[in-house]
Amino acid sequence: MESTAAYLAAARGETPSHTPVWFMRQAGRSLPEYKEARAGTTMLEACRNPEMTCEITMQPVRRYDVDAAVFFSDIVVPLAAIGVGIEIKPGTGPVLDEPFRTEKDLDRLRNLDPCDVPYITEAVGLATAELGPKPLIGFAGAPFTLASYLIEGGPSRDYVNTKTLMRNDPDLWDRLLSKLAAICGEFLRVQTEAGASAVQLFDSWAGSLSEADYRRYALPYATQALMTVPESTPRTYFGVGTSHLLEAMTDTGASVIGVDWRTPLDEAAGRTKGRVLQGNLDPTAVFAEPEAMLAEADKVLAAGRAAPGHIFNLGHGVHPTTNPDQLKRLVDHVHETTAR
Repeated sequence: MESTAAYLAAARGETPSHTPVWFMRQAGRSLPEYKEARAGTTMLEACRNPEMTCEITMQPVRRYDVDAAVFFSDIVVPLAAIGVGIEIKPGTGPVLDEPFRTEKDLDRLRNLDPCDVPYITEAVGLATAELGPKPLIGFAGAPFTLASYLIEGGPSRDYVNTKTLMRNDPDLWDRLLSKLAAICGEFLRVQTEAGASAVQLFDSWAGSLSEADYRRYALPYATQALMTVPESTPRTYFGVGTSHLLEAMTDTGASVIGVDWRTPLDEAAGRTKGRVLQGNLDPTAVFAEPEAMLAEADKVLAAGRAAPGHIFNLGHGVHPTTNPDQLKRLVDHVHETTAR
């Protein structure tokens, strides 16, 4: 069974030839060839360059032989494409020229049109042509996570401004999140129509919410974004620190639930209503000696057998200082020990 069937079969709850493996943030990060390709460019410039985007998307596939490529982009690309003043600062992350705080700020958001992101369509086409039988995973940032960046003006630890706005003006919140859901959904749709075989929605900061607040202020909009993609397309939903939200996350309609490293997959399997699970090796485990790292991977694989399907991944993204040789060992080990 080819890799395309392995990844897609697992994502659909079927039986693959082996447990498929890929890594969040595999496209770049720790690879020396990524740093060479990116030299002299900003993140947004790289994301708008189809040839560079394709090259960076392909680099981990060539080096690791992972079962899927993840499209190289950033969650704020669609916001920048519609004219939001935003910059991705190295070592910090997305920073806005002017945060969103009031009614009039809604006028700064408009719907995303495919014509706004022709470089995305071109880059997806280039990557899928080079990938051959392996699938490409498209992705977008979830509405709540994007809203937190817009309202805070950049990364935050406590999301005071975000939570204050959603409680003080729930009507404004709903209109803002509805707009963001439409933008996220269209960004995913552009990628799937260009050739992506699956998608992942990153709700990086949803874990900052209680379950009640998540269900009221985040879940409906993540659902709206995911439902833009056809049901036949595997849809993964992932957040960090979301152990308390696993049951609620399944209500988005996602076919695959990404689980961070804090929750064992066998426990998650009992809480996610028969969903396929993705994850969830602690990203720091790859800094251990190979034998210790692979022992941790075996625990994840064993726990993953409790789910209807398992896609091996880290419980968050690849750390920038990760040794690429460790990730190669990890991929080879998962393939060899799970071959059917």
